Amino acid sequence: MSFIEQIKSVAKANKKTIVLPEVSDMRTLEAAHIVLQEGFADIILVGSEQEIRAKIAESGKNFDVSKARFMNANDEVLVQEFVDLFVRLRAHKGLDAAKARELITQDPLYFGVALVKSGRADGMVAGAMHATSDVLRAALQIIGTAKDSKLVSTFFIMVVPDCSYGMNGTLVFADCALCQNPNPSELAQIAIDSAKNFAALTKQTPYVAMLSHSTYGSAKHSDVDKVVEATKIAKSLAPDIAIDGELQLDAAVVPSVGASKAKGSNVAGKANVLVFPDLDSGNIGYKLVQRFAKAEAYGPVTQGMAAPVNDLSRGCSAEDIVGVVALTALQAQQG
Repeated sequence: MSFIEQIKSVAKANKKTIVLPEVSDMRTLEAAHIVLQEGFADIILVGSEQEIRAKIAESGKNFDVSKARFMNANDEVLVQEFVDLFVRLRAHKGLDAAKARELITQDPLYFGVALVKSGRADGMVAGAMHATSDVLRAALQIIGTAKDSKLVSTFFIMVVPDCSYGMNGTLVFADCALCQNPNPSELAQIAIDSAKNFAALTKQTPYVAMLSHSTYGSAKHSDVDKVVEATKIAKSLAPDIAIDGELQLDAAVVPSVGASKAKGSNVAGKANVLVFPDLDSGNIGYKLVQRFAKAEAYGPVTQGMAAPVNDLSRGCSAEDIVGVVALTALQAQQG
């Protein structure tokens, strides 16, 4: 059974409700069809049932979304509830009822996260048609961060075919979508949160590599110093997690290279969680693996939110959306 099929199986055992707000995109409707057919999550589509059915018919596709719930801003009672909720949450930031109504009625992302905040749904998946910043802005303004969260960041689950690295080709890459240039404390938090999520999703022990262009002092630069400091902080905050750095990529995942370059490391050569030093390297890294190695890339999955709201690459496929829905449902179970 593949990694994502295992996730679906666990999700199916305790079914959660996930919002898909981008109903004008056929990939979203195809994903809804697949999820409902496979039965591992319930789906809310943000839009008119009549219009969605007409769009599917016009496309000539045979997508069945009859088991979905359809909710939209035509329901004035619901809209007013969400406007009141939004104003309560953001009045201190200058939000008034008129602006709240505009966002709730005209932006499906805000309507979708309001469904989650109100308890009508357990999570949301979007980003096929919106930038990451748009998805996360709506989520942070209405759902907010978890009570014990110091940072909202993201990770990707990478599943690389015919690969022995990581957990038989399954690895976590972080942060590849949100934190532009994390300082040492932020980088340490990304490492700790990513390790915990790897353990929760895979039920396996995380081995976290703090990546750099240097291994154990082979290069001198302020960028290397940041990773060294982040590693120290992460180890002090989470001594029970195997975290090491700074490590070059080959030292992190190739046993022979790890043994040569980082003697005595409890991570080198067997890392399954790769923490990149900044967003440039993380985003480039995951896309290189996705495109050149034909890896499945599930994410970006958020960590540190009060409820799971997960982003998609705008180049995603319907199957990518299905995978992120499964991961979101599993996160909702844990929340």
